Amino acid sequence: MAWSLLWRLFRTVLAVWALASAVFLLSRHDADTAAQLTLPDSAELTYGGSNDSTQYSAAQQAAKRRLGLDLPLFYVGRKDEMPAQSTSPWYWQGPNNQYHQWITKALRGDLGTSFRTGEAVTARLRRAVLFTLPLTGTAALLAVLTALILAQRLAAGPWWQRPVQALLVTGHALPLFVVSLVLLLVFANPEVFGWFPAYGLDQPTDIEPDFWNSTAAYLRHLVLPIAALTLTAVPDLTLQLNASLTQELRSDYATTARAKGLAESTIIRHHALRNALLPTLTQVAELLPALVAGAVVVEVVFALPGMGRLLAEAAAARDYPVLVGGVVLTGAARLLSLLLADLLYLWADPRIRWQS
Repeated sequence: MAWSLLWRLFRTVLAVWALASAVFLLSRHDADTAAQLTLPDSAELTYGGSNDSTQYSAAQQAAKRRLGLDLPLFYVGRKDEMPAQSTSPWYWQGPNNQYHQWITKALRGDLGTSFRTGEAVTARLRRAVLFTLPLTGTAALLAVLTALILAQRLAAGPWWQRPVQALLVTGHALPLFVVSLVLLLVFANPEVFGWFPAYGLDQPTDIEPDFWNSTAAYLRHLVLPIAALTLTAVPDLTLQLNASLTQELRSDYATTARAKGLAESTIIRHHALRNALLPTLTQVAELLPALVAGAVVVEVVFALPGMGRLLAEAAAARDYPVLVGGVVLTGAARLLSLLLADLLYLWADPRIRWQS
C-alpha cells in the first residue's frame, strides 16, 4: 500500500515536470512577439524626428536580454550552418540556456517575472489563487452536496422525477458562458431584479469601506459566479449518480433488503449509495480543476480579479511566464485530483487494490 502510494506520487511529480517542460518550450517559439510587445511603438524611437530602424532593432535586442530570451532555448540546439567536418545537425549548448535557468528557479519556487509588469509570477498567481480558490471551492462543495441530495431523491422515484431529469439534461447542455450571461442579465440588471453587482470588486461606493462592509461586498460579488459554476456542475454529477443508484437498486442485495421490510430511502442511503459512488468519484476528483478552467469564463464575464482572468489577460498580452505558471498550476491540480480519486476509491470500496 505505502509503496504503491509512493510510486503513484512519483509518477504524478514526473507528469507535472513533463507538462511544465512542454508548456515552457512551446511558449518560447513566440518569444520574438513577446519581446516586441514590451517595447514602445517604433514611431516613438526617433532621433531628430526620423524613425531609426537600427535603434528599434537595438531596443528589441535589449528587451530580449532583459527578458532572458537571448540565450539558447535548450541544452541541445540545431546548427544553421554545419561545419564541414560535422555530420550531425545537433550540438550541445551547455547549461547556459533558458530551460535550465527556468527549471532551476522553478525548483526553488521561483517561476520568473512577468513580461508585462515585471512582477514575480508567484506573487501574481498567489493573489489570483486566493480569490479563485474560495470561488471554485465553494462551487464544488455546493455542487457535490446538491448532487448527493438530489440524486438520492430522484432514485426513490418521486412524481417529479421526469421533469427534473429533463431540466438537468437541459442544464447540462447549456455552456457556462450562457448560464453566466443569463444570471447577469436577470439578477444584476436594475430593470429586472438588480439584486447583485454586475461586475468587478473595485466599483466606487458611498459606504465606508470597513471590515463588515468590505466582507459583505465581497460575498455579494461572489454569489452570481458561484451560482453559475454550481448550476453547470450539478447536472452532470446528479445524472451520473442517479444512473448508478438506479442500477444498484435493481441488484439482488437491494431486493433482499426490500424483502426484509426496509424503506426505499434506507436502502438508498445505507446500502446502494456507497456502491453507486464509485463511478462518480472520478468526476468529483476532477471537479475542482474543471471549475478552475470554468473560472476563466465567469471571471471574464463578471470582471473578477482571479486566476481565470489573469490567464486570459496573459494569453492576450503574450505574457508567457504568467501563462506557463498558471497552466502548470492547473495541470498539477488536475493530476493530483486523479491521485485523490484513487484514494477515494479505496475509501469507498476496501476490496479495491492498487496495481503498479
